[in-house]
Amino acid sequence: MKKLVAYITTGYPSLDFTIDMALALAQSGVDTLELGMPFSDPVADGPVIEKANLKALQGGFRLNDLFEASKEISPHIDTLWMGYFNPFYHKGMEFFIEQAKESGVNGFIIPDLPLEEAIPYKPMMKDANLSLIDFIAPTDSKERIKQIVTDSQKFIYLVAYAGITGSGQSEELEPIISNIKEYSNTPLYVGFGVNEKTAKEKAKGVDGVIVGSAFVNVLLDDRLNYSQKINKIALLAKEIKEKINS
Repeated sequence: MKKLVAYITTGYPSLDFTIDMALALAQSGVDTLELGMPFSDPVADGPVIEKANLKALQGGFRLNDLFEASKEISPHIDTLWMGYFNPFYHKGMEFFIEQAKESGVNGFIIPDLPLEEAIPYKPMMKDANLSLIDFIAPTDSKERIKQIVTDSQKFIYLVAYAGITGSGQSEELEPIISNIKEYSNTPLYVGFGVNEKTAKEKAKGVDGVIVGSAFVNVLLDDRLNYSQKINKIALLAKEIKEKINS
């Protein structure tokens, strides 16, 4: 059974919505939830997720909101925090590890933390039984891939193209998938540009997909009310899960 990872922006349109949405996703075939930590300059994300980040910040999001929401969510679904390195740097990785343990969260996705800078933190993660997810890009050499995946944890995040999330570009991924699997048995998930139309194709040869912008697009649709957004995203998750496993 191929896995589905879902990203949602914490605190948008409200913290209660984030909790209710997460619980609905847990019932809709989502295996792992990425709780996004709103940040003012999400460099790897496209305009959809960037807009949701800014709206959450404008709505008064604080880090404590992430911690409190996670305590409600993590008993029901495998939960990771997705955020940029700036808050981790300023607060200290030890602080976030402690908060993750208290909140029941299982690890971190930090897209702007390269391998060389991540190395000092990996032993800390292992000691705390947490995962720090590694990224592979289509531009990475075979030697670089070997370096990155040798000690990979939980799953490897294969970026479907060199660019930002949600732009819908495509790359020929078979060669890089083959290179990754030569060096690692860690589950391999593909993200960036995955939606209900592309999921089946992008899931070929990998163990799961990561979906963000397709869900956040619904969050941003002001024509829908609270329950309509939750229902639409839940149905979308079910559709994607079915397609990657058909």
